[in-house]
Amino acid sequence: MSSAKKHRVVVGLSGGVDSAVTAHLLKQQGHEVVGIFMKNWEDDDDDEYCSSRQDFLDAASVADVLGIEIEHVNFAAEYKDRVFESFLHEYQAGRTPNPDVLCNAEIKFKAFLDHAMRLGAEKIATGHYARVRELDGKFQLLKGLDPLKDQSYFLHRLTQAQLSKALFPVGHLEKTEVRRIAAEIGLPNAKKKDSTGICFIGERPFREFLNKYLSHQPGPIKDERGRKLGEHVGLSFYTLGQRQGLGIGGIKDKGAQGSAATPGRASKGGGHHEPWFVAAKDIPNNTLIVVQGHDHPLLLSPALVADDLSWTAGQAPAPGPAAAKTRYRQADAACDVGFDAGRLTLRFAEPQWAVTPGQSAVVYDGEVCLGGGVIAAALA
Repeated sequence: MSSAKKHRVVVGLSGGVDSAVTAHLLKQQGHEVVGIFMKNWEDDDDDEYCSSRQDFLDAASVADVLGIEIEHVNFAAEYKDRVFESFLHEYQAGRTPNPDVLCNAEIKFKAFLDHAMRLGAEKIATGHYARVRELDGKFQLLKGLDPLKDQSYFLHRLTQAQLSKALFPVGHLEKTEVRRIAAEIGLPNAKKKDSTGICFIGERPFREFLNKYLSHQPGPIKDERGRKLGEHVGLSFYTLGQRQGLGIGGIKDKGAQGSAATPGRASKGGGHHEPWFVAAKDIPNNTLIVVQGHDHPLLLSPALVADDLSWTAGQAPAPGPAAAKTRYRQADAACDVGFDAGRLTLRFAEPQWAVTPGQSAVVYDGEVCLGGGVIAAALA
């Protein structure tokens, strides 16, 4: 963006350090900056895990230090309709959705963007670690320069119209530099720890939260040979690749040399003391399939198919070589992009671990995030 061009910019102030430094940098550049705090969740708001009250106080303190106005806006109804209902539907179907992706597309860059435009904003800004580049009249979504914090994965559903209005001032900085700036200018939240929870669940125990909203039917946990190892509490509460919270030890393998296997040890096909991982959900039979060993063949997939596609350029990329992530914080994996009856197919140079239906498969061309879709199935 040209330094000569000044805008009225509405910043989503979350109470965290990234959005606080975002507002500071924009003000430094001479923009007219207004802060908005988005409240997206109301259920159990007085719960010990719900930090929205404290987050607003932190955001208001930041606005005070920076000398900008802040408005508290409630998007809880939109959030429930556009994000949470889809989230529950996916979990009930046995998939593992990524609500942060939907929250960005539907709330932060739709409901919030619409509200900001009504306030006379020309641009909106958030503390995401990503960048936007205008090239020949088109807008590209780029990775954040800090590889440990890049959040383009969560923003891959943004459209040309949304990208044209978006600013990500911390996208070219490393997190350590953001904290240094916050401390230097005396922001009250300079040392506040990053939120790690899902956007509306916060830090609360996940299974306990889902328990309130999903029906669940216990069923068997079996290994790949069909031997029962224990009981699951409901397929919705597990995700592929999950290791913790399975509640199973060893198995008795009476066929192995005529004696029971030692508890906690693998029988044929796994090494001694190898941990168990969720490999599949047999939904028709309400059965959770687990395997021993991180690199078990059932956890590795050479290809996937995805639907509900969204491309930042407004059109799909040409078939051919690219790179993709099937989960956040994963290194880009070389792949071939293809299309079949409107669905995206990705075939990887190396098999990918725990490819999970409901998660996003996001396609990249170098530093450019092209978009992606929701994983429908792993392919053999």
